[in-house]
Amino acid sequence: MTGLEFEKPVRELQQKIAELKNFTSTSDVDLSDEIAKLELRLKKLEDDIYNSMTPWDRVQMARHPNRPTTLDYISHLFEDFFELHGDRTYGDDAAIVAGVAKYHGVPVTVIGHQRGRDTKENIQRTFGMPHPEGYRKALRLMKQAEKFNRPIICLIDTKGAYPGKAAEERGQSEAIARNIFEMAGLHVPIICIVIGEGGSGGALALGVGDRLFMLENSTYSVISPEGAAALLWKDASLAKRAAETMKITAPDLRGLGIVDEIIPEVRGGAHRDAKRQAELIDEVLKPAIELLQTIHHDELIEQRYEKYKKIGGYADQKTGPKR
Repeated sequence: MTGLEFEKPVRELQQKIAELKNFTSTSDVDLSDEIAKLELRLKKLEDDIYNSMTPWDRVQMARHPNRPTTLDYISHLFEDFFELHGDRTYGDDAAIVAGVAKYHGVPVTVIGHQRGRDTKENIQRTFGMPHPEGYRKALRLMKQAEKFNRPIICLIDTKGAYPGKAAEERGQSEAIARNIFEMAGLHVPIICIVIGEGGSGGALALGVGDRLFMLENSTYSVISPEGAAALLWKDASLAKRAAETMKITAPDLRGLGIVDEIIPEVRGGAHRDAKRQAELIDEVLKPAIELLQTIHHDELIEQRYEKYKKIGGYADQKTGPKR
């Protein structure tokens, strides 16, 4: 298992326990008492580490190479998923997965960023950073969902939109802005879930909806900590310091009123058990869809407008800060 730096004490203790178990199984020496004591120590150590994670720890967890992707969650959460391709303008973009499926018997449209599982697939999917055709494919599927009155579920996991010259030439900024504009006025329920990194406009292009949920160890920000550090202090190596000040974690964003609910993660991160993590998502997603489907589309749009209107604040020179 790929480990993160802050998890090193846990890995070392796990290795020691495994060695003792292996020794016991190949000899007549009984070390069960010592193993039991170490397992109790391991549990306490995990409690201490995972209950006091720093923002930078959560950034590392969100970027874990084995973290479940959109396709992983689709396989656990939905039935009869049928992927659709192409934007009907330029081509297809493998960094966006989109299609129709059934969720507890209800037809839905599922759209999400998709990272690769290895180097070859990451190159194919441009590391989960979409081109304009990816966002236009997503919008095509959203409009189709509206036509057939299907709820839309967006899974967000990207460092940001692809920054290449060709993407800019094909209208990257316009495609992102168009999605944001159109999503604000769609007549069907939209639920957005940040499952890993939610970076910049590339994430926001799938992030306008009636509910925004975040996995416990995911992040959502206008820029990466490395990018912020490079801009603020001309030193990308100060990313850890930037992460501490940017308020990009799920608890921070819940406190700011941007996120509606935090979805708890499996102890040690979603990559430890993708199936169980999907069950935790399901516990939040199912009641949200059921509730939103009872709301008339005019009221749905009005509530969506009010939701985003409340985000942020300003300072009045006479009366002070206001929300």
